[in-house]
Amino acid sequence: MELDPAVEAQLQLSAFKGKFDVTEFVGGVSEKLIAQSKADAGPFDPIPFIKTFEAAVDKLIAVRKEVQAKTEQMEKSVRVSEREYSKKMADLNRGFESVGNSFSGMESRMNEVSSTAIRIGTCPGVYLAFLLMRCAGEQLETVHIERQRAQAAYDIIDYYNQFLKGDTSRLDTLRKEGRQGRRQVAVLLRRLNTVAKEVDLPTADKTRENIEKYCEKFEKEMLNLFDRCYRKGDPKMMHHCAQTLLEFNGGSSCIQVYVNQHDFFINNVRESKDVEDSLLWNVISNPDTIAPKNEAGLTELFAEIRATVDTEAQIVKAVFPNPPVVMQVFLQRVFAQSIQQHMEQLLHRAATMSELSYLRVLQLAHIQTSTLVEDLKVYELPASGSRMPFEAGELNKTLGGTANALPAASATLTTMLETAMEELFVPYLEGQRYLERESQSLGVLYTGLLANFTRYHRAKAPKAKSSIFDRVVNQLSTAAATTSSGGVQTTSAQAANAILRFGGLNAEKNPVDEEPVREEDGQLSVDVAEKMLKWHAEAIGRCVELSAPNDVSKNTFALLRVLAEAISTAYIEEAIETTQARLEASDPRAEPLLQVLAILRTVDLICHLWQQYVNTALIPLASSSVTIRREMLVFNNQTVSRLEGGVNQVMHRLTDAIVAWLSSQLSKQKRNDFKPKNDDLSFARVNTEPCVACCDMLEKVRDTAKTNLSGKNLEVFLTEVGISFHSLLLEHLRKFPVSATGGLMLATYIFSSPFLLVYLSLNLFHRDIRMYQDTVSNFGIASLTERFEFIRQLGQVFLLSPEILKSYITENYLGRIEPSLLKPYLAQRSDWGQFEKGFNDSDMPVDGTTSETKSRFGRLSVMMKELEGLKLEGLKLSEGISVGIPTLPSSFAGTFSMSSRPFAS
Repeated sequence: MELDPAVEAQLQLSAFKGKFDVTEFVGGVSEKLIAQSKADAGPFDPIPFIKTFEAAVDKLIAVRKEVQAKTEQMEKSVRVSEREYSKKMADLNRGFESVGNSFSGMESRMNEVSSTAIRIGTCPGVYLAFLLMRCAGEQLETVHIERQRAQAAYDIIDYYNQFLKGDTSRLDTLRKEGRQGRRQVAVLLRRLNTVAKEVDLPTADKTRENIEKYCEKFEKEMLNLFDRCYRKGDPKMMHHCAQTLLEFNGGSSCIQVYVNQHDFFINNVRESKDVEDSLLWNVISNPDTIAPKNEAGLTELFAEIRATVDTEAQIVKAVFPNPPVVMQVFLQRVFAQSIQQHMEQLLHRAATMSELSYLRVLQLAHIQTSTLVEDLKVYELPASGSRMPFEAGELNKTLGGTANALPAASATLTTMLETAMEELFVPYLEGQRYLERESQSLGVLYTGLLANFTRYHRAKAPKAKSSIFDRVVNQLSTAAATTSSGGVQTTSAQAANAILRFGGLNAEKNPVDEEPVREEDGQLSVDVAEKMLKWHAEAIGRCVELSAPNDVSKNTFALLRVLAEAISTAYIEEAIETTQARLEASDPRAEPLLQVLAILRTVDLICHLWQQYVNTALIPLASSSVTIRREMLVFNNQTVSRLEGGVNQVMHRLTDAIVAWLSSQLSKQKRNDFKPKNDDLSFARVNTEPCVACCDMLEKVRDTAKTNLSGKNLEVFLTEVGISFHSLLLEHLRKFPVSATGGLMLATYIFSSPFLLVYLSLNLFHRDIRMYQDTVSNFGIASLTERFEFIRQLGQVFLLSPEILKSYITENYLGRIEPSLLKPYLAQRSDWGQFEKGFNDSDMPVDGTTSETKSRFGRLSVMMKELEGLKLEGLKLSEGISVGIPTLPSSFAGTFSMSSRPFAS
């Protein structure tokens, strides 16, 4: 018969577990049958009840057989386990008896050895007896250790069986015996916890759970006792609790309770007061003020930390058995909570002001924290032992495993402090974060400082040819300004404005709103350069302070690039380009702009100051990296060379302007100036007007150059001007005829000799040459003096009589020139036609044509190189360039040299 599912569920084995009631069981089986019987109107029918209960009885019999089979199987397993357990206990008892017998035998042997040693104390075998006693003592110690291990293992097994039964009365009694009892309980619980993790029996999980619950209960009890003693100020009981917890689980929970409830952290969290340092926040954004080295709130916090640590060091040493670990945990909390929180507040406030403020606060925080770390390193506490009894230290040896390892100071306090400080500043110094902020800060400062300077030079810069883009922008701007008759912008004007806004071009910008540039805004200033170097030196100081030692050279090179971009490109080169543009745009007929030399003097001073700074402050910082040091030197030399090239171009153009102006003045020389009439007015004239103008300009050039240039730069510049003017005079003298009246107008003295008659006269021609010579001799350059002495001797050919002229041109400097090259000058004598034939018939070779003679005149300057005393050694300028005197100079011969340039080693 098929049973109803509800009845079938009540006949399962699970229904009989727990509390069982027969009445409820019978009622549940017949409940549905009773309901059906009541619903049937006929007489009572017992057949359904009989069939249902018969089937239920059969099912219950089957369940009983199944239960009996399981019971018999479990009883067999229990009997097997009991036999194994009894066997293990018997083996342990035999082991204990064997150890006891061995110990007793060893003790009796020791007694015998001792008695024997006493009897033969004075015999030669005393030493042998001593060795025997020592050997016996070592054996006894070994046996004692083994006995203790066995006893400890026996106790652990006994307590484990008690936890298996749920009986903890023995441990509770031991725990209430006082300090020694609690310490023994801590050791036993630690061992039991280790054993419970290793045992693999059917009841191991329940036993492990009981042990863990008791361990939690014991730990809470000890922590509560430690907390009460901490509040009462009882260091002895605190030490007992710390020692007990150290032996129990390493003591980490005790350390956390001590640190978390310390008044230092609680007060800081409650108060969180800020000390307002108004003086610091008022000046920290000003780059011209000295960078602050401390902040009042941070100083007060660090002073409190020093005082607290000084006090806590004594308490920790007296309370905890492992003081180094406790001090490290305490200081880690100080850095991670108190210091970091205060520093984040300072940096957040500084970041809202400027990049410079942020960097200065970061630096002062780093400096003060470094000082704090150095002060805290003196609290390096000695590591003491665990202060455990002998039995507590034998767990690993007994069980061959490890329990909860006791914490030890794996690193010294010094290492921990350095690591904590490094982690404190990692968010601000990691990667390129600091360097990017430093570079950005310098860029902002330099841009603000040079804003008016840049505006001035951009305003003075020559307008370049407009490109297609410029024309399109202008057309759009014009269209954007178009309005309808009603004053409303047209559709095309609105579209043009939209295009300009989208492209970032402001069509409504009014140049009238900008302040007009002033002349002084565009002048180079040493004070401005000093300010830029001062700001950069402060940044380098921060770089050394905040960068890792291995990154100092690399970061220094990066900041050097920022400085070079500002002081070289944006400052000096901008001024040089404007100066060059002014020279190019100047009127060649006007006097040269000699004030340019004053600009070059300022450039030289700034470069000298800049290079001294680089050599003194930056290059030594790259000594740790040979590669970076070499790159810095190459970069710096290239930058200075670029500046020297710009200055040389300015010098070239200035020299060309001076030479062009002198040439224009000489071109004003009248053809008959040296053929004066024989009257009083002609005799009253001292010098010609072109001569006076040229000499005045040369004196201005000399005075201005000596004021603004020095050393080789001055010598090269004046030499170039003098050589160029010398070439102009050579060309100039052969263009004007000189009459006998002009040549011998004032014959003063006559000297007689066997071969030579020299007439010395002071005429206009001779006076001009003398004035040129005197003016150039004031330059103080020997090579120029000798060159113009040649000019004076060349001028004498117009004054001497034809009888002595042949012998004169073969002497002194003229004697080193080919006679044919002098003919163009001799041809300017008014009496040349009278004695020309005599010169041609003599040693002088006859030229084919006059034009050929003139074309060969260019060789005169070449012959000048061979003149005695005119050999000018090459000037050693920057980078070893050697420059000699050119033949016909048309541009600046030398190179402007910046002083104090670093040289690669």
